[in-house]
Order: sequence, then C-alpha cells, then structure tokens
Amino acid sequence: MIVEFGHFALVLAVVVALFQTVVPLIGTLSRERRLMETARPAAILQLLLLLTAFLALMQAYVMSDFSVANVAANSHSTKPLIYRISGVWGNHEGSMLLWVLILASFGAAVAIFGNNLPLSLRANVLSVQASIALAFGIFMLATSNPFLRLENPPIDGRGLNPILQDPALAFHPPFLYAGYVGFSIAFSFAIAALIEGRIDAAWARWVRPWTLAAWMCLTLGIAMGSWWAYYELGWGGWWFWDPVENASFMPWLAGTALLHSALVMEKRETLKVWTILLAILTFSLSLMGTFLVRSGVLTSVHAFAVDPERGVAILAIMTIFVGGGLALFALRAGELRQGGLFAPISREGALVLNNVLLTTAAATVFVGTLYPLLLEGLTGDKISVGAPFFNMTFIPLMVPLLIALPFGPFMPWKRGDLIGVSQRLIATAVLALVAMVATMAMTERGPWLAPIMMAVGVYVMAGALQELAYRAKIGSAGREEVLRRLWNLPRSVYGTTLAHFGVGMMVVGIVATSAYQTEKVLVMKPGDSVDVAGFTLVFNGVAPNKGPNYSEQVAAFDVTRGGQPVITLHPSKRIYDSPPQPTSEAGIHASWRGDLYTVLGDAQEEDGGYAFRFYFNPLVRFIWLGALVMFIAGGVSLSDRRLRVGAPNRKSRSNAPAGAVAAE
Repeated sequence: MIVEFGHFALVLAVVVALFQTVVPLIGTLSRERRLMETARPAAILQLLLLLTAFLALMQAYVMSDFSVANVAANSHSTKPLIYRISGVWGNHEGSMLLWVLILASFGAAVAIFGNNLPLSLRANVLSVQASIALAFGIFMLATSNPFLRLENPPIDGRGLNPILQDPALAFHPPFLYAGYVGFSIAFSFAIAALIEGRIDAAWARWVRPWTLAAWMCLTLGIAMGSWWAYYELGWGGWWFWDPVENASFMPWLAGTALLHSALVMEKRETLKVWTILLAILTFSLSLMGTFLVRSGVLTSVHAFAVDPERGVAILAIMTIFVGGGLALFALRAGELRQGGLFAPISREGALVLNNVLLTTAAATVFVGTLYPLLLEGLTGDKISVGAPFFNMTFIPLMVPLLIALPFGPFMPWKRGDLIGVSQRLIATAVLALVAMVATMAMTERGPWLAPIMMAVGVYVMAGALQELAYRAKIGSAGREEVLRRLWNLPRSVYGTTLAHFGVGMMVVGIVATSAYQTEKVLVMKPGDSVDVAGFTLVFNGVAPNKGPNYSEQVAAFDVTRGGQPVITLHPSKRIYDSPPQPTSEAGIHASWRGDLYTVLGDAQEEDGGYAFRFYFNPLVRFIWLGALVMFIAGGVSLSDRRLRVGAPNRKSRSNAPAGAVAAE
C-alpha cells in the first residue's frame, strides 16, 4: 500500500508541476497578482509530494519489498542497511526520482527564501523551474517508473553493483545531482529575466547565491567521485578523463565562469548578455550529462545501462529546453544593454579573461568527449580520445588562468595598474621561486615542467593569502587596526581567499602525484619484501575472510620506515554474493608526504605467489583537501548577508562611510 501511495504522490506531483508551470505564467502575462502568488504554495506542495514518493521508494528498499521491480533488480536482503538506502539512487529509475526531488527542493527554496524577489520575477522563475520538473516527471511515469510491481516477485533481489556498495557512493550521487540540478535555478532566472525583458545588477545579486550553492554541491560531488575511484577501483589514479567524469566537469567549468561573470554584472552592470547566455549553457551542459549517463551511448563504470529509447526521450527534453532557451535568448539579446565600459587592465578585465579561459576549457572537454560519439554515429568508425588529448589541450588553458588568478583581486574596478599589482605580488613570486628550487632539489626525476607547475600552485596559494593580508594592512598598520579590518571584512572576501587557496592546493596535489608517482608491479611470496619510496613492506601471506554479503582474500603487509614500524596494510579481493562480481580493495597508508597504495592481484599458480601493485602518490591528499576547502569557501561566501538580500541601490552605496573596507 505504501508503494501505491508513493506512486500516487508522484502522479500528483506531476499535476501540481503542470499547474505551477501554467497558472503563474498566465498571471505574469495578465499582471494578475493572485495567479502569480499561486507559484509559492504550488512549489512547496510539489516538494512535499515528491518527498513522499521518494520516502515510499526508500521504505520498499529498506524492507526488501521484492514485489517492486526496481527493488528486485537493485537490492538484496543481505545488503547492509546503508547500501539498501543508497540503492534507491544506485539505478536509473530511483536516481531520476532523486533528480526531480532535488529540482523541486531548489524551487521550494526560492519560494520560501525569495521574499526579496519581485513577485513577477519569482512567479516566472518558479514557472520555468516547474516546467523542467513536469518534463522529467512525465518521462519517469512514461518510461522509468520506479514503483512498478512484479506479478511473480522473486524470493530475493539481484543486488546492487558491488563497486557501488561503498560509503562514498552513498553520498556522491546526491551531491552531484544537487550540483547538476542546482544550475537549473540559474537557468530559470535567466529565462524569467528574458521573459520580462529586464536584466540588471539586482538580477545578478539574486542569482549568485543559488548558483554558488549549486557550484558547492557539484565541487564536492566531483571530489567524492574522484576519491571513490581512487581507493575503490584499485588503479592508483584519481582522474581518468572518463566521458562521464567529463560530463560533470563541463558544467563545473561553466558554472565557475558564471559565478565570476555574475559578479561583474552585479558590481558594474556589464556583461549582461554573456551572463544570461552562460546561465543557459551551464544548465544545458548539466542536461547533456544526464543524457550521456542514461542514454546507453557510453560504456562506463559511472553510466546507467539503460535502453536507447529512454536516451531519445531525454534528448528530446534537452532539445526543448536548450533550444527554447537559446531561441528566447536570440530574440531578446538585441534589447539588452551591455552596460558600462572598462579598461582591459582592470578587475573586470581579469574576470573576463577568467571567463574566456574557463569556457574555452569547457569547449575543449566538450569536443574531446563528444567527437568520438559523433564520429561513430555518422561513419561507424570508432576512435578513442584519452588523457593525452585532454592534457595537451586543457592544461595550456589552465596555466595562464592560474598565473592571472592572484592578480584579479588586487585589481580595482574599471581601470587598474598592472605594474603596481605586480609589485605587490613580488613576495608571492619569490615564495613560488623558492618552492620551485626546493622541488628540483628534493626530486631526481620527473618532467621538467613539474617544478614550474609546483611553483604555480604555491604561487596561487600565497597570492590568496597575500590579498587578504593586503586588505587587512598586515605589516603596514598597527595590531588593533589589522584586527579591526580582519573583523570587518565581508565573509565573501574570506570565501574568495579560501576558494583560491583551495585551487592552489589542488594544483600542488595534481602535479606532485602525476609527476612523481612511484609504481612497482611484482609477484611476491610470504616472507618477501619490497622497498617503495622509503617504505619497506614485508608480505605475511593471504587469508580468507567473510563479510556481511561477500567473501574475500585478504593480504597482510607489515610496513616499516627506517626500521620503525608504521602500519599493517590489508589489500583484498572480494567476491560479492549477489551479484557474484569481484572487486579490489586497496590497502592505503596516508601520511603527510603522500599515500602508500597497495593492490592485491591474482594468485600465480606456477610459483605459489601473488601479483601485487604498489604505488606511492606524493601529496595526493591535497587534491581532495583543496576541493573540500573550495566547498567550505562557498559556504563562507554564502553566509555573507549581501548574497542573501536584494542589491543595494546606488544612493545607499554612495552614502557608505569613507572608512569602510572595500569588498571584493
């Protein structure tokens, strides 16, 4: 009965989405206030209905109700509770329900917290948001219903893909979807503004916090997926340029550009056309990621194996929203004023450079990801575009962006002094040079560019801290003055500093582990030892073990360094009960200088040994710590009250006290 109740709630949510799409839009066109006001309760009701449907499906998973086809295909009675819960979104149908639930959550958040929005704008935003929910709700009911019953239910289910039975995968998809779907709000704001024909600094102020929230979630979601692939797949790496990885990375790049573009629009009322276009394109890339994962055109550990007919339906939805959004943009673009002028050497100019490089990088990843699929569809020829292509095209775009990154916050609006800013960054440059020399002194091998890129990462981190020190006048003012200025700095300034510092951390981690990774592959017998990056590992043998829903062979290595015991590592190979699929569980020792990473291979029948792979990944944790710092930075900026209220008018801004600390 609960399953049928959930199904009914889903149907009602689609009906409410239809109402929310049509009635508030009619109200804005007819200027009827009562019709526009229906958008808020409709958005909240839609969320409640979808939450009811989602909880009903989750209850079926928790109770192992195998009369539900979705549960029978993706769960098993012996699975631990956390994986029965995460199994809800570990498949196409359940993840689509989560997708639409998050979509409705963002709409309801605008309805609840958007009191500062003009009534007509809020009504249009919620109408556009509901139209997306309506399209995917109909898609679910027609092709991907998670509540279908089986006439002859099995005794037990087929189980969840073993590589998805991992704590990180319990949280990675929700954060990733929140990022994907969160950009729908920026899209809805853009379409609503085009409908009204009014785009100004206030619009940019209203759209920034929602875009920032989506960017935060997508940042953490991508990082968690990278971390999962690192320790679960047993290949020793953290990024593979997999097409589905790229599908999440492209909207992140475009969303990062959108955040900076909206800042220019808010402060200087310029880049209006470009910001609106970016809002449309960012969500378009999110929809494309949804299509790639669910269409069956890709073979990937990240992709859902679904039939192409569903992919055609998603492609049709994407065509309607992307094509419709771009068509409306083309009709309205000529009516939009570009705003004030600015010199190329200015903060606006730095942010424009940021946008050019980020969007070009996104376009590069787009071409590398889709060209093989397009070529195969047109000619039948199969080609592979892998890491060499992306490294040779993406990295050269990122290097100038990283070099320019510390310059932007030092630049004043409208017109800047490049020489003056360069002089302020001398200390940062000297520190980066020291880092480069130290890297060259401590390493005897690796690409010649690696020390330079390590210096760039340190340069970005130091530049972020120096910008904060400059604002607080550290070194040029008294202690009380410095503390007062630090206390009065807007939180968004601290958020910017943390975000840029996190980027530098990621660069250091990426360069260190890519250039200086140690790898050894060999066959070992009990009692054998191997030296890896200063560690000595003694193999003690392999023993069987039984888990809650798997059996495994577990190896044991005593690890010492300089003769002192460090840890005992236990890499293993598992065979899950249902489905009977093997996985590798790496044994990892994390230290301040990097990860010692061990992987158990197959038994060698000829000599009674086992194959092993050993890696040492220097500073690899900086990659995920940097992403976490960026996520925290977004939260700090989001807590700034200026991002949660309407844009101040010009009069109040001009009357600000002369001694106030400049923001941004």
